[in-house]
Formats: sequence, structure tokens, C-alpha cells
Amino acid sequence: MPLDDFAPYQDLAGNLLPHGLDAAGDGSHDLAHLRRVWRSAQRIRAREGGDPVILLAAALLHDCVHVEKNSSLKAEASRRAADKASAVLESIGWEPGRVGQVAHAIAAHSFSAGIEPETLEARILQDADRLDALGAIGVARCFYTAGRMNSLLYDPEDPEARNRPYDDRRYAVDHFRTKLLNLASGFRTEAGAHLARERHERLERFLREFQDEI
Repeated sequence: MPLDDFAPYQDLAGNLLPHGLDAAGDGSHDLAHLRRVWRSAQRIRAREGGDPVILLAAALLHDCVHVEKNSSLKAEASRRAADKASAVLESIGWEPGRVGQVAHAIAAHSFSAGIEPETLEARILQDADRLDALGAIGVARCFYTAGRMNSLLYDPEDPEARNRPYDDRRYAVDHFRTKLLNLASGFRTEAGAHLARERHERLERFLREFQDEI
């Protein structure tokens, strides 16, 4: 597994990556996703500061427990990942304080968990992960996940949900209104918010073009 993307912390990445990916085969939460989150975290940290080792461990382990988007247990996924990450880090000799920092960042990164990020590293990880739900990558991941859930692309009778409630478990495009277009306003760092605004505009442009074509 190539580790150059994680320089100068290749040794740590090599230790953690085998634990960072669930066996569920979810292409929206795969190695490429971990690389993108780490790259975004680095961009934000370059302006905001933060401990790069804590951030790398949190980025690589934040999705180490997989729960499908339509599962009733989705809100528990990040807490379960934090517990597993803690056990992994303890097994390689990390001291409890740093384990706790990583665990908090992981627990707080999730949109559905609703946990307030209390540290800079937790805020950076949350922003970095949410950036991957925006822009062109966000569009691709949205429809990929809809396929895993056997959702339809949109409601042909009322695609903009003017006379029905949004239902993003049934119609993929509804997820733009229920979640994706609301993300940019909730970023925790100035650097993350700047990147989010650019990607939010791409989401809006895609949705306008999608609605025009249908």
C-alpha cells in the first residue's frame, strides 16, 4: 500500500491503515476517502495550526467502523469508531491523553452524532470530512451511496419536492436539500469554511443543471 501521501508519517500510517478500513467495501469510505480527508486536514492545518500526528491518526481511523447510511445505528457509528481507534492506539503504546484526543476528534466528526468538537484537531477533522461531502466528489459520493441503498435518482412526479416532504432514503437528489446544501454554513474553521464555499457553489451548479435536464 503506497504511503507517500502520508509523509513524513509513513510509519504511523502503515501501522494504522490496516485498522482504518472496514471490510464492507463501501467505495465512499475507502482508502481514497481517507487520503482526501488527510489532504484536506493538511490544507486547513497549514492555516489554523494543530497537532499533525493527532490529526493523521484521527483521519485514518475516523471510519474504522462501518454503518450503512440507512441503518438505525448510524448515529452511533462515530462513537464506535472512537472506541475501536482507542483500542488500536493503546495497543501500539500511545499514552491515554493523546488517545483521548484522537477519540474525541473521531466521535465528534460525524454529522449525525451531533457531538460538539472541543479541540482544534476535532474541528479540523470535522471540516476535512465534510469537505468530502461537497463539490464534485460530494455529488459522486451521494449517488454512489444512493445506489447502495437502492434509492431512485429523483421523484419524476415532483423532483423538487414542492408538494411532498423530502425523502432522501428514497430519492437521491433529495439528499442535497436535507443535508449537503446545509453543510457549508456549519464549518468550524476559517480555512475550512473558505474551501466549503467553493465546493458549495459546485453543488448548487450541479443541482441547477440536473433539474434543467430532467
